[in-house]
Amino acid sequence: MGSIPFPSNPWIETPLIESSALSKAAGCRIFLKLENLQPSGSFKSRGIGALLLHSIINHHDPDSVHFYCSSGGNAGLACVTAARSLNRPATVVVPFTTKPLMIARLKSAGVYEVIQVGENWKEADTYLRERLLKNNEGGVYVPPFDHPEIWEGHSTLVSEVARQLQDQGEEGADAMVCSVGGGGLLCGVLLGLERQHSSWSQNCKVLALETEGAESLHKSLQQGQLVTLPKITTIATSLGATRVAQQAFDLAQKHKVKSAVLSDAEAAMGCWRFADDERIIVEAACGLNIAVCYDGRLKKLLPQITRESKVVIVVCGGSNVTLETLMAYREEYGWVEESTINDTEVPSTLSAPKGGHVK
Repeated sequence: MGSIPFPSNPWIETPLIESSALSKAAGCRIFLKLENLQPSGSFKSRGIGALLLHSIINHHDPDSVHFYCSSGGNAGLACVTAARSLNRPATVVVPFTTKPLMIARLKSAGVYEVIQVGENWKEADTYLRERLLKNNEGGVYVPPFDHPEIWEGHSTLVSEVARQLQDQGEEGADAMVCSVGGGGLLCGVLLGLERQHSSWSQNCKVLALETEGAESLHKSLQQGQLVTLPKITTIATSLGATRVAQQAFDLAQKHKVKSAVLSDAEAAMGCWRFADDERIIVEAACGLNIAVCYDGRLKKLLPQITRESKVVIVVCGGSNVTLETLMAYREEYGWVEESTINDTEVPSTLSAPKGGHVK
């Protein structure tokens, strides 16, 4: 595979749209930053893409660069997608527990090779580092979230939001909402806000969301120190980092980020209601961000929000979802809509999975 003289960004500028349905549901103005439209299907195209681009530009022999990633999830898919756009190979090592669907997605994206090793991520990652990277001089390790270049890539989201709001005649956002796994996206959002040097960015409240069973940031902020979870026990597997990045923890403290934890049922509900309201399918790690728009959750978490407040939801996307997944969620977690507030202007309140739950 040959190199390209002037590599272009392996991510795209995504739309920022105001959602009528979610605005009515939340009681404020909801803007959706559609990162699900990135080439890899998730926001990770920004951060991973930025790291790959930086690695090629600064390598003494760009033609020899071969990327290696041990994520079978969205980070791995972003690595493969970005590497292909930069005309470089990417090998992904995953444990045997990785779902066939994700392996198929990696192959479809153009992975150089998928290697299955070990019973968990740590074993796969150890094999990658000790057996593959050591034997490839041009090998570049690609972490899923904990790297400065990844945070830089994610920070471009905020500069886009600022410009897009300005183009729509708006000064800026009053709040931004994003989910947290390892914290790479949160780092990017907070660094991006710092660099705006404007009154709106200084006053913009950031709401960081996690699910029960993956709340490493929330527990760390509660205890004032980094906490390592014993294991991950959530359906939102893309949030499955047992320990959040140090930088994410530090920035969250510095900016007084509002941290909140929702249940798996709420994250699942966010997925199917988003499909009903906006005809967009996302995985549970993203449905979490949508869920806060419903039934008064957002105003409970951010009491200062008014009807005119502008809230940007990062629709982070993700590939670990199918129509079958959403159907299973509705079957298992339909009871969560017992508290649904009836509003004939919000489509998803009229399509509750188990009629009679809607009040």
